[in-house]
Amino acid sequence: MGKVVSQARDELLNHIVPYWTALKDDEYGGFYGYKSFDLKVDKKADKGVILHSRILWFFSACYEVFGDEKCRELADHAFEYIKKYCVDYEYGGVYWMTSFDGSVSDDMKHTYNIAFAVYALSAYYNAAKVREALHLAQRLFDDIESKTPDDYGCGEAFTRDWKPAENEALSENGISAKKTMNSVLHLIEAYTELYRANRSEIVAQKLKYQLKIVERKIFDGQNNALRVFFGEKFDVLGDIHSFGHDIEASWLMDKAVEMLGDDELTASFHDIDLRLAENIYNVGLENGALNNERENDKIDKTRIWWVQAEAVVGFVNAYQHSGDEKYLEAAADIWDYIKQNIIDKRDGGEWYSELSSDGNPHDWKEETGPWKCPYHNGRMCLELIKRGVDF
Repeated sequence: MGKVVSQARDELLNHIVPYWTALKDDEYGGFYGYKSFDLKVDKKADKGVILHSRILWFFSACYEVFGDEKCRELADHAFEYIKKYCVDYEYGGVYWMTSFDGSVSDDMKHTYNIAFAVYALSAYYNAAKVREALHLAQRLFDDIESKTPDDYGCGEAFTRDWKPAENEALSENGISAKKTMNSVLHLIEAYTELYRANRSEIVAQKLKYQLKIVERKIFDGQNNALRVFFGEKFDVLGDIHSFGHDIEASWLMDKAVEMLGDDELTASFHDIDLRLAENIYNVGLENGALNNERENDKIDKTRIWWVQAEAVVGFVNAYQHSGDEKYLEAAADIWDYIKQNIIDKRDGGEWYSELSSDGNPHDWKEETGPWKCPYHNGRMCLELIKRGVDF
């Protein structure tokens, strides 16, 4: 293993895994839902279902790679919480949020959220071969495919009993979007993992359908970027370019088409994904890190933890497909930035959520919360280890 890979392994096993292990809630189940910037755990905070799906995915993926029984036990613990408290067995799907004790605090249904549950349960099955998890993943896949589709794709936000609702959870920048690139991307991710588990032709068909939406509606071939927010018919809303999502999509979509083994799709998306990575290389990098996004003519230079993690994987993936050393150099630069600035070296810290462009952590952002999880940074480490690229 190269220098960066061994460092990523050390960061994963000796920092990220212990941090999340310490958040296990042995009294009420699951994991504590909030840890502040000053590293105080709120044991009575709500527990995000996205957070718990991502924790389940994380410990499952670690167990699959390392075979560590402690990770298996933590994955089992997360699975029990999701199975018991997060799934709506009456109406289908999963809830958005639970209270600290497992009671439902927000019963909204969201396609993005359910996709993460499918992703996590499928990964847990792939690692631990718990058939109950695969059955639950398939059930939630069926909920998505029976409850959310319209004539143009999948709707996103719903009430508990599946009436359309405002999509505040996935809308930003003052835009109220009916559909988002973000949800489509993570449906692709979830269906890829589920297809790895069950090799179902129906899952393959639905995965191809979501990829075609990217190809036909979301990918802007003129600007080599992904459009972000849409109305019901995928009419574009706003002029926004999310650098982090583009570089994340560039490798997740490669993974999807390679899993499907469709030569035509693979060729098409290898081209799209390299164009995305090249564009982000040209417009997003600054002083060894990746800026956040562009809205109209304004660049948001906030350094966000997940954006940097995805950039490392995305540029390594671009190097693997192109052989162009500049992508590997960019990945190495960003990893250096992460080590120097993003990793929280305080006792009990993990990674800072975000920093200003001059490297100062934003002290109003939590270190654990409904969205702040071990998914992006843990996955970065795991991808580097599995890919084994020496840099």
